[in-house]
Amino acid sequence: MTPAVATRTRLPADQRRALILRAAAQLFAENGYDGTTLDQVARASGVTKPILYRHFDSKQQLYMALLIRHSDDMPSFVDFIPRDGGGAVDLRAILDPWFRYAQENGHGWQMLFRDAGGDAEIAEYRRQVRVRATEVVAGFLRRAGVGLDAALVVPTAEMIRAGLAGLVVWWADHPEVSRETIVESAVHLLQPAFARRP
Repeated sequence: MTPAVATRTRLPADQRRALILRAAAQLFAENGYDGTTLDQVARASGVTKPILYRHFDSKQQLYMALLIRHSDDMPSFVDFIPRDGGGAVDLRAILDPWFRYAQENGHGWQMLFRDAGGDAEIAEYRRQVRVRATEVVAGFLRRAGVGLDAALVVPTAEMIRAGLAGLVVWWADHPEVSRETIVESAVHLLQPAFARRP
């Protein structure tokens, strides 16, 4: 009789990569780029360091992969402009799903908008994400017909972008605050600017 041989189930490469990314995202969100090591990522994902290096050449490459995924995953909530019965922009219909997404993907927000670690390439990527987000908000303001002078559109968009991103980061430190309260806070501040009809 042949003795039973214990075998370890090997995960497919894509599943192992996803496991590494998930563990790394949590560690980077908690400790930042500079406070996270590849040894920690390997331990947290249950792989050896050589296996980790088969997927990512460096900590910088791993971090960038997560930044790109999170920025690309952030759906656009402003392609369609919902309006209430009076014709004003319905901010709740935009902000509630936006804050829900931010809540469910908090590690990505921490990496994009709170962590300041990393090299020049990472810093430049974060800057580009902020610029792109401001451009999206500016486009929304133009289409929404809020009556801003052309020179005010981009600075106003940057204020909205920075304010909402800052609120999400603050919320991460105050998880006891409900999403409904966060949404209402943003609507209360922004609604007057969007109250007029186009």
